Amino acid sequence: MTQPLSVFERWLTLWVALCIVAGIGLGQLAPAPVQALGRMELARVNIPVGLLIWVMIVPMLVRVDFGALHRIREHVRGIGVTLAVNWLVKPFSMALLAWIFIRQVFAPYLPAEQIDSYIAGLILLAAAPCTAMVFVWSRLTNGDPLFTLTQVALNDTIMIFAFAPIVALLLGISAITVPWDTLLTSVVLYIVVPVIGAQWLRRYVLAQGGQRALDRFLGRLQPWSVLALLATLVLLFAFQGEAILRQPLVIAMLAVPILIQVFFNSGLAYLANRALGESHNVACPSALIGASNFFELAVAAAISLFGFESGAALATVVGVLIEVPVMLLVVRVVNASQGWYQRGSQS
Repeated sequence: MTQPLSVFERWLTLWVALCIVAGIGLGQLAPAPVQALGRMELARVNIPVGLLIWVMIVPMLVRVDFGALHRIREHVRGIGVTLAVNWLVKPFSMALLAWIFIRQVFAPYLPAEQIDSYIAGLILLAAAPCTAMVFVWSRLTNGDPLFTLTQVALNDTIMIFAFAPIVALLLGISAITVPWDTLLTSVVLYIVVPVIGAQWLRRYVLAQGGQRALDRFLGRLQPWSVLALLATLVLLFAFQGEAILRQPLVIAMLAVPILIQVFFNSGLAYLANRALGESHNVACPSALIGASNFFELAVAAAISLFGFESGAALATVVGVLIEVPVMLLVVRVVNASQGWYQRGSQS
């Protein structure tokens, strides 16, 4: 039976909206402490945010069983579609959409000095496939849990090696200077170290008490992950508050390429799986991971690369803002079209 979303998952957009209000208020009422937090850096990495990001990401990575990689051969076609959409289509389609909308269509209405940064943030968002929330979306579509686990484990493995080169390539194509040292530092701090630490924790807890102990451990970790996400967003909007108050429509303009990217990539993966004859419970998680993003990593990388006050950081947070309502819409579409899908995949 399909489990419902948790209260946090169901109302994520509301919590993000409240963080916007709280962060803007904090930035206006207490600018000095906020600026002091922003100056706490080591090698261009903000220390408070770095700690919050680890607390946010590690519980999600503990859920991933890299031992599931040996099951890739069971759904080769579905895995192939997932990888093609995530790594060959999604980052490049977002770069194109960012160029069309941010550099061309909306450019007269955006602050000129932030346009490059907005584009960089959108690229960072698209270059990080979803790690945690895809389990939720898969559950809501009765997706094959082993396929979902396998594709997440494989994507996370690829992300260790491919995230930095793809981001650097697309930033270069977009004529944005690539701070390679900071980019590689972000990959180590926000992908490599959390993956290693999370897998060590996973194995240790499983050795102590098996799957039940792991489930209890994850239950205790999850509230901390949620609090870390919300605290990071409050700090981010405390720095972004002035820019948002000056141009509140910036968020709506940044949302346009994100929305188009979600519907395009989820539709592409869904139709490709149907054409290849994959089952519906494989096509659903394949389409959903093609549409959603590892926004925690994107936010962390944007802050490290461009700073709290950058347009890149704001662009990645817009992805958080619209993630749940848009993905729930995709879930409804794939569930409602199951009969149509099965008629085509069996022909």
